[in-house]
Amino acid sequence: MSNKYAQFIKALRTKRGFSQSALAIKLGISRPSYIAIEQGKKELTLSEAEKLSEIFGVSIKEMESGISANYEKYKQMILACIRNAGSKKDGRITKTKLAKLIYLADFAWFYNHLESMSGMQYRKIQYGPVPDSYFRAIDELFEDGQIEIIPTEDGAMLISQTRNGAKIALSEINKDEEKLIKNISDKWKDKNTKEIVTFTHNQLPYAVCLDNEIIPYELITQENPGDVY
Repeated sequence: MSNKYAQFIKALRTKRGFSQSALAIKLGISRPSYIAIEQGKKELTLSEAEKLSEIFGVSIKEMESGISANYEKYKQMILACIRNAGSKKDGRITKTKLAKLIYLADFAWFYNHLESMSGMQYRKIQYGPVPDSYFRAIDELFEDGQIEIIPTEDGAMLISQTRNGAKIALSEINKDEEKLIKNISDKWKDKNTKEIVTFTHNQLPYAVCLDNEIIPYELITQENPGDVY
């Protein structure tokens, strides 16, 4: 396996508090060999990549992309979008529209800062783009009593936050990120689900990828500024 993510591995090692010698021992290689991996001079084998994935608690795909997902932050982004984009009448938003708003926030943040807000990997599916973890996050927020889900006659799911959800502090989201989420929510708040689905599907990142493929964040940098969200 090509070592395309040397700097990311080094950053994870430092963040987790491992020494180079300690990781070398865990991988069963010499310290000079491990240093060569971090310097991009030695290719990482599949076995070594799998061991590092387990040690750091990230997927191999995350290591390849150089982006580590923040699942708790992603759940807070869901709550932030509900708070900002929920209907004026009852605070509800469709499950599909909610997923689109979070996607726009993540990719718009990357457009401006060359890094993702949540680190989630978005997949091209019929009603995507959406991370595989979106549905689990929604289920967990529901089970924790932070959101309410109401099915409609046409098969849609309407989501709103509960009183408990409104009490949750969005501690993982900084002020600039919160401002971007609000700006995106304000733009799309009065638009219906079909409109935002059409918009995101016409964007370059979704349009050029194959079905079920992970959408590279870098593609959004080629989008026209007015079409980022």
